[in-house]
Formats: sequence, structure tokens, C-alpha cells
Amino acid sequence: MGAIGIARAFAYGGTYAYKDIAFEFASWVSPQFKLYLIKEFEWLKKEEQALFGWSAKRELAKINYRIHTDAIKVNLIPSELTPQQISVIYASEADVLNMALFGMTARQWQDNPDKKGNIRDYASINELICLSNMENINAVLIEDGLNQKERLIKLNKIVIHQMLILEEQTTKILK
Repeated sequence: MGAIGIARAFAYGGTYAYKDIAFEFASWVSPQFKLYLIKEFEWLKKEEQALFGWSAKRELAKINYRIHTDAIKVNLIPSELTPQQISVIYASEADVLNMALFGMTARQWQDNPDKKGNIRDYASINELICLSNMENINAVLIEDGLNQKERLIKLNKIVIHQMLILEEQTTKILK
């Protein structure tokens, strides 16, 4: 049968090895291949980390959105509304966050022919962190009884402050 990790096929002949052994053998035969393999692996890990970081922040925003929607449900939605009317209230409250952070509503974003999907799908990690914070803050402001206009003004001030801090921190990290 051969060494551990290497097997000889009976029906069609030939020798097969696990990929780890094959890579090691190929890198011994060709230093260029080994260098190529290392560079590709490093590139894939870098891409994976970038995707994971963005995805984790997006998931955080989704989780905190539950806190936000619960505050809307409990404090802003009368029981006698139709499902369509309820969805308008939720969309309106999501647009408070969009306006405070991005300066536009979801409808305005959809009118942009260059971009597809949700405005939040194009958000930076710092914007998603800020969005996550705003969902919690807006939930508290809703529970405190502030009207939508007052909440938008407060949230926008908070966004400006937080984004300055986050961007400053990002700049320090990248230096």
C-alpha cells in the first residue's frame, strides 16, 4: 500500500496522494510553485478576513435591529393598523437611521442607477458600527417618547460624533 497518505489505485493503476503530501512534493520539485502556493494562501486568508470582518459587523447591525424593531412595535404601532400600515411605520423608522447616517432614504438610494441592493450593503465597517449603535440609541429615544424629527436631529449629531471618532481610530490603526 505504501506510505501513510499515499495509496495505489487497483483498477486503473497510478498512485494518489493526499493534497498536503502532493503540495509538499510539488513545492520540493519546484520552488516557484511553493512561492506561488504561499502567496495564494496569504491572499485567500486576507480576502477571508476582510469578508469576515464586514460580515460580522453586518450581522451585529441585524441583531441590534431587533432591539430597534421591538421598540417600534411596542411604542409606535397601534393594534388596529393593517399589515401594510405597519410596514410603512417600520420603513419610516429605518429611514430615520438611513437619513441620520447616509443622508438619504432607501427610496432615494434605489433611484441610484449605479448601485444595486440595500444601501447598508455598501456601508463601511465604521458605518455599520455606527448604525448598530444608532439602532440601540433610537430604541431608547422612541421609548422616551421623542418624536421622529427630534430623534433624527439627535441621531445625526451622534452619527457625526461617532464617525469622527471611528475614522480617527481607523487612521491610527492604518499608520
